[in-house]
Amino acid sequence: MGARASGVPMNEGARPACRPGRPGRCWPLSQALRAGEGVDGRAGAWDPCRLQEVTGHKARMDHRAPGRPAGDFVQLPVPIIQQLYHWDCGLACSRMVLRYLGQLDDAEFEQALQELRLTRSIWTIDLAYLMRRFGVRHRFCTQTLGVDKGYRSQSFYRKHFDTEETRVNQLFAQAKTCKVLVEKCRVSVQDIQAHLAQGHVAIVLVNSGVLRCDLCSSPPKYCCFTPSGPRCFCRSPDYQGHFIVLRGYSRAAGCVFYNNPAYADRMCSASISNFEEARTSYGTDEDILFVYADS
Repeated sequence: MGARASGVPMNEGARPACRPGRPGRCWPLSQALRAGEGVDGRAGAWDPCRLQEVTGHKARMDHRAPGRPAGDFVQLPVPIIQQLYHWDCGLACSRMVLRYLGQLDDAEFEQALQELRLTRSIWTIDLAYLMRRFGVRHRFCTQTLGVDKGYRSQSFYRKHFDTEETRVNQLFAQAKTCKVLVEKCRVSVQDIQAHLAQGHVAIVLVNSGVLRCDLCSSPPKYCCFTPSGPRCFCRSPDYQGHFIVLRGYSRAAGCVFYNNPAYADRMCSASISNFEEARTSYGTDEDILFVYADS
């Protein structure tokens, strides 16, 4: 796949949307739909300028829950769109973001994928170019401006490394000319929270073998899709790159809210410490694509 690629398969089976603050209990999907929670990108009416009551929490225009100080609690109405294959989580995340911004047109999206030649190996730099293609203001922060040759020996990258190294390095080299904003920098949790508090969202590369949702009853399975169908293994690899969409946080609970494209029916939540471990794991380059709602 590549140093910024992802490859976690969609989860089999549907479950109710989980309710924050009540581990082990779930909010019926029908209630989520009535609240305007778009499921699988089709249901619900989404308004990026207005926060809605979703998953049991009521948020106001200034992103505050009742009785909470500004910036203490944020939960943005980012629609959930499930990935279709084991390799397209980054594209599913891009669709969520574009729909949140009110800029998603399916035909134009498919045309953009063809123009950018985005197929089975998706890197964070690819997603930055995709945002630029739609005129979306963005900022791609990473620890490595190009391909880290140290990843060549890792099982997750080995298959596509040689064929992708030149292509990805060229994208980095041409980024400034193409008006794709890329910076080599380290991002803190406080930086991320400040971004979300303004109604913006972010696509983050994580090690899904580390990331744990506190609301889901069991972690997703790691599958290798073969021509004859999915083949599941009992042991997860050391590193499994996966893209998620950050949509909020709770300072009081010490957690972040995110959409995992492996699922079609829920918002997920992870502790800040677990999220930090997952996004800074070796293999991620600490990639984060900040996207701005005022695009």
